[in-house]
Amino acid sequence: MWAIWRPDARAVLKDKKARASLSRYFDVMEDDKPARFLIAKKLPANFNNNNSLTKLWKIHDQLTEEFYRLEKEIDSRQKHLEELDAPEKSYLDLKIEIASRILKGCHFCTRRCGFNRLKGELGYCKCGTQITVSTIFEHMGEEPELVPSGTIFTLGCTLRCLHCQNWAISQWYEKGDIFSPEQLARSVERLRRGGCRNVNLVGGEPTPWLQQWLETFKHVNVNVPVVWNSNSYYSEETGKLLAGFVDVYLLDFKYGSNECAKKISDAPGYWEACTRNHLYAKKYGELIIRVLVLPEHLECCTKNILNWIAQNLGTWVRTNVMFQYRPEWRAHEIPELRRRLTGGERERAIGLAKGAGLTNFIT
Repeated sequence: MWAIWRPDARAVLKDKKARASLSRYFDVMEDDKPARFLIAKKLPANFNNNNSLTKLWKIHDQLTEEFYRLEKEIDSRQKHLEELDAPEKSYLDLKIEIASRILKGCHFCTRRCGFNRLKGELGYCKCGTQITVSTIFEHMGEEPELVPSGTIFTLGCTLRCLHCQNWAISQWYEKGDIFSPEQLARSVERLRRGGCRNVNLVGGEPTPWLQQWLETFKHVNVNVPVVWNSNSYYSEETGKLLAGFVDVYLLDFKYGSNECAKKISDAPGYWEACTRNHLYAKKYGELIIRVLVLPEHLECCTKNILNWIAQNLGTWVRTNVMFQYRPEWRAHEIPELRRRLTGGERERAIGLAKGAGLTNFIT
């Protein structure tokens, strides 16, 4: 087993707190329950390509409620996925159609650039219509419950984090390889059959490629939990499309103030988008939160973030207080980001997590 290289990846299987906060994920990982995209394929959707976007969203909202009722019936063994007929058009097909419409005036992320990507126009993220991949591999460095994680890094990002550790990917310094949805689906299946616990959609940032990801999973025929590994700077529309598709939301909570978000990541309105999307994640899936502690940002950011998590998501939510910061890319432009964390800052962050009342955090 891959997990032999990470003893904590074995131990987490018996971790009561981890299993309680990610119970359905563990069940899907162990093939006791179906991933959400498989259920979405079986839920009929009555729409046609002549429907307005407003009409499609209305149908989608109704089907989202129906989806979670169906999921409960399947999870409780009242219904069995394999006994359900494959409809002519499904809830997943509806998501693909809506996402395709969004490409005409792109607003997958909070910036809402509005460019027509179908006509070759490129917005802030510089993503077109063909998903471009940097690497595909079994990641051993993620949270223990995810390892080994079948990770797919795509190019492009909706932020400009000056300290980005993946800047060559996020800012298109790499060329990458173009994949069709069918090719990418086969890669997903290979990762799962090779022993990965999940498929981890990351970058860069997966948000600009949501339409292509939805279409990819139309062709995936194995049971695998979908992990949405995001900077949390996506639009409400994207949040709705992720419901009934994503199993685990692996979300960054980068900043405790919009001032810091704008200065370091060029992310106006980050707090509002991030908090909204974390609440959506709690409502529609299971959640792992990543809080990267930055030098001299413990009081303005780390403290505010951890307190908000405890008060709004629950003290039990799985939270990774991360000490991996190192100066990368253009971090030298921000004086306090030119160094790593001190021991005192690490201790302070742990104290803030405990002070907030969090009971299921890791470092």
